[in-house]
Amino acid sequence: MKRLISGLFVFFTVLILAQEGIKFEEIPFKDMLAKAKKENKLVFVDAYASWCGPCKMMEKNVFPQKSVGDFYNKNFVNARIDMEKGEGREIAAKYGVRSYPTYLFLNGDGELVSQNYGYMEEGMFLAMAENIDSPANKKGSLKERFAKGEKDPAFLVSIMKLNSNSDFDFAKKASERYFSNKSKSEALTRDEVGYLLFFLKSTEDPNYKTFLDRKSDVLQFFPEQNYNDFKNQLVLAKVVQESIDEKKKKINDDYFLKTAEPLVGRETALLKLNQTKLAYYEQNADFQEYEKTALEYYKNADDFDANELLKAAWIFSDHIKNVSSLKKAAEWAEKSVMRGETSENTYILAKIYLSLGNKDLAKNFAELSKDIAVRTGRDSDLAQGILNQIK
Repeated sequence: MKRLISGLFVFFTVLILAQEGIKFEEIPFKDMLAKAKKENKLVFVDAYASWCGPCKMMEKNVFPQKSVGDFYNKNFVNARIDMEKGEGREIAAKYGVRSYPTYLFLNGDGELVSQNYGYMEEGMFLAMAENIDSPANKKGSLKERFAKGEKDPAFLVSIMKLNSNSDFDFAKKASERYFSNKSKSEALTRDEVGYLLFFLKSTEDPNYKTFLDRKSDVLQFFPEQNYNDFKNQLVLAKVVQESIDEKKKKINDDYFLKTAEPLVGRETALLKLNQTKLAYYEQNADFQEYEKTALEYYKNADDFDANELLKAAWIFSDHIKNVSSLKKAAEWAEKSVMRGETSENTYILAKIYLSLGNKDLAKNFAELSKDIAVRTGRDSDLAQGILNQIK
């Protein structure tokens, strides 16, 4: 009888807490946004995953609290959405949700107003919400306010921080307005230098002048060599763009070197040219040009990281038939294997040896790949496929 009473007490306690805590809407996401816009509220989304421990702790310890429920139910339209199911996948992609729990606060236009992370105690969780539930965050669409010329620094920083993943172009424009209005008598802070570098992609960008004019500020936080390397990459980015013949899907080596060498020196120009060609020809599936570039670029393989060489070996194993080229790819893969055997690098080496007709070595490395995959809980199907071919 005592157990029954105790069980009923726990049940009713949980039920009461659930009624007092946050009331989460179970309606489509677009309807939540519409409701928030109509009621002039923000949407609070608990972005969670079913396997996430801290998410379960928030659900058990914080969301049911009366103080939390009173504030969130009054001021927000609330939702709990599994980011790995249904429309949660689209929401996660749109707002760059990569860890759990993530707390999204959105206006009725679906724009991010704030984004926070991790387990929080009741007091901190409330303080976060009270700070976000401010009149400034309910003024309307961030893009409309931006279009009207709003230039409050805090507003522009908010756009930069919240949209860097989901709407980079919008965040970049906010950064340009921010720095164009920054007083020249004020030194840049570490955070400001970070924003400046993050959104600077071209010598054509308005912020490039700020980057040059504020060199002394940047050097307070970065070595001069890093500053010069970053500047060279910006300068070369324009040369790269001008060197690509989109009709022929080729890169004009002569034009690139002729233009880039006077700007950054021959060694840096050649390095950038070959890196560009590898990326461009892989992207455009021109593996004949990729092969020529890789063989030249990785000629002195000892100068390169084993993982970088392994990527080239993988591409060769999939697309190249030339025997001498495949032998070179085997050397690249071997460097990775010698550094540490994984199911991936042993599989690539097995595949290359099979293409070269060396079935004994192919079998040895395929068996090793399969064994490592099984021991580490990875998929062993690729290695098994090679073993099946050898049989």
